[in-house]
Amino acid sequence: MARSSCFCMSINLLFLYLWSHPIGAHNLSRSVKPLCLENEISALLQFKERYDIANVSRGPLARPKTLSWNKGRDCCSWDGIECDENTGHVIILNLRSSFLYGSIDSNSTLFQLAHLEKLDLSNNHFNYSQIPSRIGDLLRLTYLNVSYSVFSGRVPSEIFKLTRLVYLDLCCNLDPYTSTRLLEMQPLGLRSLAQNLTSLEVLSLGVVAMSAKVPNTLANLSSLRVLQMDVCDLHGVFPSAIFNLPKLIYLGVADNKALIGQLPYFNSSSPLKQLRVPGTSFSGKLPASIGNLRSLEFLDLNSETCNLTGSLPASIGKLPSLSYLDISGCQFSGSLPSSIGHLPSLSHLIIIGCNFSGSIPASFANLSNLEYLSVSMSPFTAQTISYLSWIWKIKKLASLYLQKINLYGEIPPSIGNLSQLVELSFLGNQLSGTIPSQLRNLTRLTTLYLRSNQLSGYIPSWLMSMTRLVILDLAINNFHGEIPSSISQLQNLQVLFLVKNKFSGTVELDNFLKLKQLMVLQLSFNKLSCHTSSTNVNLPQLRVLGLASCNLSEFPAFLQNQESMHWLDLSNNNIRGEMPFWVLNGSSNSMEYLNLSHNFLTGLDRYYSINPLHMYTIDLSHNMLQGPRPEASSPIMFYIVSNNRLTGALPPWICNLRLVITLDLSSNDLIGVLPVCLGNISESLMILNLKGNNFCGNIPELLVRGTRLMMLDLSDNQLQGNLPRSLANCKMLEFINFANNLIVDSFPSWLGSLPELRVLILRSNKFHHLPVEFFHSLNGMKSETGNFTYMHKNLLPRWYFSFTYYGNYNFSMTMIYKGLVLYYPKISKALTVIDLSSNLFEGEILGAIGDLKGLQGLTSRIPQKLTELGFLSVLNMSYNNLTGSVPRGKQFDTFSNDSFKGNSGLCGEFISTKCQDSEDKSGQPSTHQEEGLGSPIELDWKIVLLGYGSGLVIGVVIGNAFISWKHDWFEGNARRRRRPSQKPPRRGRNSWFGKFFNFYRY
Repeated sequence: MARSSCFCMSINLLFLYLWSHPIGAHNLSRSVKPLCLENEISALLQFKERYDIANVSRGPLARPKTLSWNKGRDCCSWDGIECDENTGHVIILNLRSSFLYGSIDSNSTLFQLAHLEKLDLSNNHFNYSQIPSRIGDLLRLTYLNVSYSVFSGRVPSEIFKLTRLVYLDLCCNLDPYTSTRLLEMQPLGLRSLAQNLTSLEVLSLGVVAMSAKVPNTLANLSSLRVLQMDVCDLHGVFPSAIFNLPKLIYLGVADNKALIGQLPYFNSSSPLKQLRVPGTSFSGKLPASIGNLRSLEFLDLNSETCNLTGSLPASIGKLPSLSYLDISGCQFSGSLPSSIGHLPSLSHLIIIGCNFSGSIPASFANLSNLEYLSVSMSPFTAQTISYLSWIWKIKKLASLYLQKINLYGEIPPSIGNLSQLVELSFLGNQLSGTIPSQLRNLTRLTTLYLRSNQLSGYIPSWLMSMTRLVILDLAINNFHGEIPSSISQLQNLQVLFLVKNKFSGTVELDNFLKLKQLMVLQLSFNKLSCHTSSTNVNLPQLRVLGLASCNLSEFPAFLQNQESMHWLDLSNNNIRGEMPFWVLNGSSNSMEYLNLSHNFLTGLDRYYSINPLHMYTIDLSHNMLQGPRPEASSPIMFYIVSNNRLTGALPPWICNLRLVITLDLSSNDLIGVLPVCLGNISESLMILNLKGNNFCGNIPELLVRGTRLMMLDLSDNQLQGNLPRSLANCKMLEFINFANNLIVDSFPSWLGSLPELRVLILRSNKFHHLPVEFFHSLNGMKSETGNFTYMHKNLLPRWYFSFTYYGNYNFSMTMIYKGLVLYYPKISKALTVIDLSSNLFEGEILGAIGDLKGLQGLTSRIPQKLTELGFLSVLNMSYNNLTGSVPRGKQFDTFSNDSFKGNSGLCGEFISTKCQDSEDKSGQPSTHQEEGLGSPIELDWKIVLLGYGSGLVIGVVIGNAFISWKHDWFEGNARRRRRPSQKPPRRGRNSWFGKFFNFYRY
């Protein structure tokens, strides 16, 4: 939570309370003020001396109150202090927003003010001090506010002894540098609070880590008006009785993901004005009684884990005071109720990521006070944008987001009627045509998102007159022509996102660098040739720069002066030679993402480690880097240096990558044994790819803790010994490849327990003893799937900038047919692969294969049960040592002689070699024959299953035979190369689109 939002929340809560309980109001009518007591003057002055005045407070009312404190004046007249009108004792100390900086402990003279009733230390900086336990000495306190003051540690239990408290605010004590939570409360603390502080009217515990269940006794606080417990790690069932506390005005439990429960029946007598439960996991239905909350002004149900289902009740339209409604992320279905259009006070309507169908009701045209409208990411019926003509009549509308709701057609000229519009987004629809010229009438517009449509034409010249634009996003469309040089007139522009269009021509980058506010420049994946000559030190300090596929032949010189670069993509260019040290040197403390892949880099200008403090991703793959590996620091999450010429052994620093998710050093010339630490390198490791090197020795016990490992590829090395048994612990494994090593082991039947396994390649080793039971246990390969996505891991870190793309790490494989290496840069999730060819298996070809979606088995004879596979569309058994008669019936009658050639022992009615009289011409061997097959032979075989829709397409490969399937299952045609003159390319990964946010993550 941002510091400013926490502060604003505390301010709002304070105002809600002051609405009926103003601080010190009882003193305003006094005509004579008593004199302050000497001992209390002394205590206050000593307190003052302990603190510096520093720029640590925010807000329009912030001022250094203690500057007015001096011994020559009565302390009752000092700023922030009020005294009892009869005794002169200090009873109110209000130091909110007083610029105080320093520590506090139990020795503070503050605790000598024994008659204090109200104490406010909020919005200062107490330097990570713990809240002193002596706070419990101030037994007269009715008001305590220590919010947003950089207190840390455990909340002292002594606070729960202050039984007179009416107002308690511990909210928003965050680290000012990292925004991490500082305060924590023992799980029993909330229970003690509810039992002892029975007079509470305001309770604000936001961002206090307590990992507790909400006690039922909290519903006994009958005077409670405000309850705020955002981001507290609350879990369990939220007591429904709290919703109907008789005086409750504000209820907020946002961002407690494990908090569950159901919304209750709401009483018509409820005074509830604000109900905020975003980021929780409430379930059930939104009750129709929501319409009873006649005072409700603010309703926020937004949550990615919201389990509210069913229809949105029409009674939601009976809330005359409702001004803010956000139901994003909830699983509501059916049609949007037209009654929403009857909310006269509604100014903000946000409906994102629900399951609504049908159309957006035309009754929304009645929302004349609407200022913010976002209806996005719901499966509405495809409709032309002209159907929404009522929107262009809402005169107060300032923000309009219609994203991913199946709109098509051309943007209408009437959009120019929205003269108050500041933000406009049609992202992710199917809009076509050009940008209408009437858009120039939106003179207040600062944000324009047109990404991911089918818009075309040139960038209009009149767009340059919209000088208030801060964000211009035209990415992923069909815009063409040159990028006009007049774009430099948009002097307020901070984000320019033009990725993946058809722009062409030469671009002088110096022209963009005239935009002094520019932070994001994305020109990647067009048909541009980019040039720059500037090294001017007055250039804008970019945060994000994407120049992938821009025909660069060298590093842009202006990078030397970029000190705040977080994200840099110069991939897919023609940059040659060494990488200059200043690529990282200038922004070494802020770089998070660096992609220089698919260039011709040979090395580093000087030896140094890649160690920015927050580097998450480095991709130097597909270059010509030589020598040792570029060193990475411990924060790295995605380290990809494949397809280079790196040499030497794995360095010791590999063992320090405790956060790594993807580790790819494949297709290099690395040598040596794999270090033992590789097995414990990271609990977060999901991708480990070391294929195509010269590693030798035994494979260490890999990833004993690696419960997240999805993909493991150690193929094409010289590894020996046994497979590590600890792989059986990696229950998320989908892809395993140990092909082309020197592994001598019995078949790893224990891998059959992996529920997600879909690709197992053990080709060209010395595996032996293939147990039938293995195929019974392959649950991941038994399931059908109609999923046309590809096996991959996205490279998106947990925190990232908007207007960036991180791509996917696509799983890849090679298949071998008659000396050809067939490389598949993507693998469909509809594909199941087992490749055990070129090993030492003998005997039957497993009668248990039938469990893999009906394939009953292949032995040295062809089993009659194969004819039962009515979905079998492709069969190639050529060039093996199969004997006996070819079965007849069903699908087998459709296969030609080519499916069986090269097997001298086969005969049959539809193939070239006919059976003799001694053979059963019907092709139906007896049960005894089928079960008694299995003369010892060495087999070279593969099984490939492709789930498709409700049926199954199965291809079978025996020996050197290979299926001729359609390559629609893969990304284009497989790439063919002769083997083994050179290792094939290992990976394709330039799928690029990243998740969209409104702006930066900070």
